[in-house]
Amino acid sequence: MSDSRVIIAGGGIAGLTLGLTLHQIGVPFTVFESAREMKPLGVGINLQPNAVRELFDLGITADDLDKVGLPAEEWALVGLNGREVYAEPRGLGAGYNWPQYAVHRGQLHMLLYDTLIARAGADAVQLGAKITGYEKNTSGVVATIQTDHATRAETGALLIAADGIHSAIRAQMYPDQPPIHWGGAVMWRGTVRAKPLRTASSFVGLGTHRHRMVIYPISAPDETGTALVNWIAEVTMDEAGAWQQDGWFKPVAIDEFIHHFEGFRYDWLDVPAMLRDADCAYVNPMIDRDPVPSWVDGAVALMGDAAHAMYPTGSNGASQAIVDARVIGSKMLEHGVTEAALAAYDAQLCAPVSELVLRNRGAGPFGLLNLLNDRCGGVFDDIETVIPADERKDFMAKYKAAAGFAIETLNAAAPTIPQGARLNG
Repeated sequence: MSDSRVIIAGGGIAGLTLGLTLHQIGVPFTVFESAREMKPLGVGINLQPNAVRELFDLGITADDLDKVGLPAEEWALVGLNGREVYAEPRGLGAGYNWPQYAVHRGQLHMLLYDTLIARAGADAVQLGAKITGYEKNTSGVVATIQTDHATRAETGALLIAADGIHSAIRAQMYPDQPPIHWGGAVMWRGTVRAKPLRTASSFVGLGTHRHRMVIYPISAPDETGTALVNWIAEVTMDEAGAWQQDGWFKPVAIDEFIHHFEGFRYDWLDVPAMLRDADCAYVNPMIDRDPVPSWVDGAVALMGDAAHAMYPTGSNGASQAIVDARVIGSKMLEHGVTEAALAAYDAQLCAPVSELVLRNRGAGPFGLLNLLNDRCGGVFDDIETVIPADERKDFMAKYKAAAGFAIETLNAAAPTIPQGARLNG
């Protein structure tokens, strides 16, 4: 293997996007993924315009993304009484140069995987191989690979940990890190065939800061007018700390949680009826990890959820993982496949994204519902008398700036990786 090879731990959205990026710029790599088979797991996620820009620059087209989701048209918050709190256009309709996409997470994952294999070859991703630890040496890093049959060592110039919230590499880097943080919120997630709300592609947050639904389509409507609609039902409990139950994304019966949402009935939406028609339902806690002071240990770096697992309140986890990959690639173009490239990546992203983790812990853009609750208990006749329009708009603008997708800044930004750029010319 080449001395400049990059070892990537984890073949999720983060690791595959990094693989595509390294292939694009001519850096040798291998992705090691613990799953024995790639399957389209998960339900809906959002890709913000800053991430879609990067996918387009990787040659993932709008037609490709249309096969796994659809462009988002609107983001809206609705109070528990069914009245609108805030709404704004998203993506191209908001003035971005790139759309925002609502996609099926598993189908996006498979799109990235299939694209990487088509471009870089079947050996680019080694399945059934988990990286359990590392050692640094004068020439780079030695990763320990565990398979069903043996344990072996793989050498490379750099090791990038894209192995998720349970990252073994992060645990070695920070052996005294606190347990995964749970703030007390439980989410039930699933999909249902239903007619989209408000527009053909609206993201609707409904309820209060402690008791809410998120609903948005992840496919275009068919000839019957129905689409595959992603839903998240969320309740904040009194307990908090470390999640004590077994499992993180387990199938669950609707009857186990529907009672929390029996009152969510409006002339434009019947939530209990929607839930009873659901195709599937899963339960998982709203969890993250406390930020760490650095994502880098010499020739080893964290990315994606291994670096910055965050609450999904800002719809920013997958988007930031994609951005991480592209920034790592850009720093390699500048510094080579070196520790200096990882240090530059760390310097650019670790501090601001760590702040974003904490901002999302404070409800992210759903913080408007916190304000609403503080000022009127969530019940109002005219939102202007509770949170004026300018205040609502300013609140959202601050979040977009923190998350890296403020319109003017993003539209004016040079490409993270220039078209045709390769490490060795």
